[in-house]
Amino acid sequence: MRKSQRITEDQLDLMHIIERDANASQRQIAKKTGLSIGKVNYCLKALIDIGFIKIDNFSKSTQKINYAYILTPKGIQEKAIITKQFIIKKKQEYDKLNSYID
Repeated sequence: MRKSQRITEDQLDLMHIIERDANASQRQIAKKTGLSIGKVNYCLKALIDIGFIKIDNFSKSTQKINYAYILTPKGIQEKAIITKQFIIKKKQEYDKLNSYID
């Protein structure tokens, strides 16, 4: 299995949210994840730095600038790989804990 970039569960959560709603604000992402806005900002910057998401800005008629966070092709690919690895890891943890009950 190919080794993917090391990202946190929080960053993975952000990638899934961004994939569903690229126009979600940092405040909305924070509310959906339960993270602070500062932590969301930190995670987004890290994901931008490694090329998993890009940021586009656009103006509405009110001249207020909004941002759209977009998963890059690299981000889409890595999200799938990391999600699969995460599921495997959690299944192993579940099996181990379940063996303690038996």
